[in-house]
Amino acid sequence: MSTFSKDIDIIRELAKQQMEIATSDKYVRMRKRFQDTNDLKVVRPPLIIDEIPWHEMNFDGVLDCCCENEQLRGIEYALRSSLFREKYLRCDNFITPYWVVSKSYTNTGNGFQISEDRLAADAKNNIVSHHYYDVLEDESSLEAYHDPVITPHPENDAKNVAYMQEIFGDIMPVVLRGHILYYSPWDTISELRGVEPILIDIYDRPEYLHKIISLFTRSKTLEMDQMEKYGLYDPESAQLHCTPGLFTHKEPYDISFGTCKDIWFRTMAQMFSTVSPDAHFEFDVQYSIPLAKRCAYTYYGCCEPLHDRIDMLKHYPNLRKIGVSPWAKVEESAEQIGGSYVLSRKPNPANVAITADPDVIRKEITETVLACQKYGCPCDITLKDISTVSYKPKNLIIWAKTASEVLDAFYGEA
Repeated sequence: MSTFSKDIDIIRELAKQQMEIATSDKYVRMRKRFQDTNDLKVVRPPLIIDEIPWHEMNFDGVLDCCCENEQLRGIEYALRSSLFREKYLRCDNFITPYWVVSKSYTNTGNGFQISEDRLAADAKNNIVSHHYYDVLEDESSLEAYHDPVITPHPENDAKNVAYMQEIFGDIMPVVLRGHILYYSPWDTISELRGVEPILIDIYDRPEYLHKIISLFTRSKTLEMDQMEKYGLYDPESAQLHCTPGLFTHKEPYDISFGTCKDIWFRTMAQMFSTVSPDAHFEFDVQYSIPLAKRCAYTYYGCCEPLHDRIDMLKHYPNLRKIGVSPWAKVEESAEQIGGSYVLSRKPNPANVAITADPDVIRKEITETVLACQKYGCPCDITLKDISTVSYKPKNLIIWAKTASEVLDAFYGEA
């Protein structure tokens, strides 16, 4: 038997295991909870761990790859990681009964290029320290802007689908899907300038910041136009930047040709946690509302605390989900969110960074559940931004077990 054939056998055996999990009654119920939660039904909150430091998670060789072909090793690792989640992390894992091939396209971008220095404490970790140089220091810098041009590559799609179908055979379906819409302009602008110059310019040069965000708004508008024109969005993505993305449409849609009205608008402005709600609205929210209106629903928030500006977010006419970060006041957030939106809770990843104390974890999850039950909030819970577990995979295992036990006590087993 050739080396390639042996590699294929390894992949197919792992695919069989994944299909058995993904088609189980448990995972059918899980995906239903995803949909129910996003449809504002109060059910057991989806519990997710994402943005895992996989380079720290291998123990007893459970993530060791055996394939010799480099491309097949990547597929093997994805499957082994997926099976790892199911075996060790008692959560609602994003395990699907198919293999996704993402539609291929190129994007010229808007002309702005990041200039930075990086410093890594762990060469294996993709989380590093950054020092950004201000490449948008004055108005002459804006001359680098150009409109983005998106070019689809359906010829690559056909080849990629055929290749994966050959690998999986009749064991796992292969589906061609589009992409989610993820928009975080101020994350990008802060990478182009650094945070401090932006905060100073809110006071000293507000008109210049308006020129910058106007260009980013134009760029995103044109990107959305083209992504929609070419059917490059995915109406049925199970994952929306670490939280459940599924929802029930009132109107039918074409899964093979996703448009803006079929998808989520995912956005945030993390650096504005230190400015007033009025400034936050002036420089971010008012610019993204016209973009958000084109989509089915809006999900706002990431690591920034938003409990003092939820009324501001209600300007989005299709707001459906609000991020409640580790630094947000949970009860205050829940009182304002009520049953009108999904409270997307992000527990503190520091609780697994060095050790994992079940009492600390239990207290944090219980606080979230009690607040949501008190105010009737649909809720999902996602532990994310996990920079490190200090090479102790057990930390995540303890977190998942403890958080699941809390939900079992309040809602019954999943």
